[in-house]
Amino acid sequence: MTEADAAPDLTPENRLTAAYLVVALVSLFVGVSLGLFQALEHAGIDLYPWLLPIIKSYYHGLSLHGVLNVLVFTTFFISGFLQFITARSLRIPLWNRGLAWATFWLMTGGLILAAVPLVGNAATVLFTFYPPMKAHWAFYVGLTLVVVATWLVTLTLVCTYRAWRARNPEVRTPLPAWMALVTFVMWTIASLGLAAEMLFMMIPWSLGMVAGTDALVARVLFWYTGHPIVYFWLLPAYISWYTLVPRQAGGKLFSDPLARVSFLLFLVLSTPVGFHHQFTDPGIGQGWKLLHAFFTFGVFFPSLLTFFSIVASLENGGRARGGRGWVAWFGKLPWGDPSLAAQVLSMILFAFGGIGGLINASFTMNLVIHNTAWIVGHFHLTVGTAVALTFMGITYWLVPFLTGHQLWSRRLGLAQAWLWFIGMAIMSHAQHRLGLMGMPRRTMIGAAPYVQPEWRSLLPFVAIGGTMLFVSAMLYFANMLLTAVASREAAVIEVPFAEALSGPEHAPVILDRWRPWLVLAVALIAIAYGPTIIRLVTTTPFTTPGFRVW
Repeated sequence: MTEADAAPDLTPENRLTAAYLVVALVSLFVGVSLGLFQALEHAGIDLYPWLLPIIKSYYHGLSLHGVLNVLVFTTFFISGFLQFITARSLRIPLWNRGLAWATFWLMTGGLILAAVPLVGNAATVLFTFYPPMKAHWAFYVGLTLVVVATWLVTLTLVCTYRAWRARNPEVRTPLPAWMALVTFVMWTIASLGLAAEMLFMMIPWSLGMVAGTDALVARVLFWYTGHPIVYFWLLPAYISWYTLVPRQAGGKLFSDPLARVSFLLFLVLSTPVGFHHQFTDPGIGQGWKLLHAFFTFGVFFPSLLTFFSIVASLENGGRARGGRGWVAWFGKLPWGDPSLAAQVLSMILFAFGGIGGLINASFTMNLVIHNTAWIVGHFHLTVGTAVALTFMGITYWLVPFLTGHQLWSRRLGLAQAWLWFIGMAIMSHAQHRLGLMGMPRRTMIGAAPYVQPEWRSLLPFVAIGGTMLFVSAMLYFANMLLTAVASREAAVIEVPFAEALSGPEHAPVILDRWRPWLVLAVALIAIAYGPTIIRLVTTTPFTTPGFRVW
């Protein structure tokens, strides 16, 4: 048996993954619970004063809901899951386990520091924290520490990869580890905008070191990070869809080289697209907005490659299980597996979210739905379903793997996945239609005096769908908790890495090289952002005072 074939002891990596997972799921539990209050409020049912008086306003709850769900849950889950995937696919321990644990505690410490003012209503600025709304300095410092911790995760993955490469100089990088590294390298590049906003604007401003700030410069730096962070959330779901789901479906991945091409395109194109969130902002040239629109349509191309590849892989599994015809194979997938069911259902809803994203990226159509409930519906299809439901599906095998206990109830898992699917379809559909009718987002609609008659027939569906999502989430958490503490049946589970019909040996060598793709990514960012950022930073007076509006 060679060193590469030996099975290393990766128990410490399992413990690290479990620690990240606990924080992620606790954050999701609180965030989803607050989401119920948000959905009910749209139907005119404000339960905060009665059931949760610690929440001082609708916007206080909305800030907690957004930060915990889309920033904390995702970041902790991804950091734990991708370190786990890397160690397992490379079959070596993480480069420095001490650093890996220090990173976890730094990330957790940053979370706690940011959570104190957030819970105390001193950071009710929503998860986008646009100035001139001003939060307590601890909120900005805490989030910055979380970002720094993700850079240390990148360092851990890079050094682990280099240690593996030194032992395997001529071997193609295993696809799961390669995808995990692409994800964190892309994120490290993309997070520089958020880091610059925090370090040079928000933190000095909140500490009183500078007198004012500027909303436009802050928004440009935020959206430098704000759109690629969506791919930081999505790419780990794609990793599962590419490298795990095909085997769970009973088949093989359609093409390893095609998967690598799609991830390299995400690396190159994810960042220079942020201005499509700022089509209505003054101070940014129309030509630069047009360029970002083109890049946004370009980044849709690897999503299409992903759609084709995953459907082909699922079809391979369905046909291997006896499926026939153009679509009948779909029914032959192992729908009794809650892990696969959750992820395939998330793919179905995500297809509609992707189509809606093209509308968001189009200048003229964007003007119709900009800052309306349409965006909320779109966001819940992408992050709230493609990401969240996929991550739930992953835990249906990952938690049994980590605990050594069988999943408490497969039927409960299936009920949870379908309930989330139906509830999200109802809520998101209503939000999209309300957006087309002009209903604004980020607004306490239940108390608004301008609610239109045509909105009133749809607002109850937001509450109905949101309630179904809450019930689904409670079923999920019950299943996870019972699996961890009450299941007595031992689990014998392998990490379900899939083989490929077309393997890595069919890929050109350049797809396993880093330098040309990193150079291209940096060059496109410099072209798309450089002139605008330089002009704004050198000509903008930072004089806007801060406001607390809660």
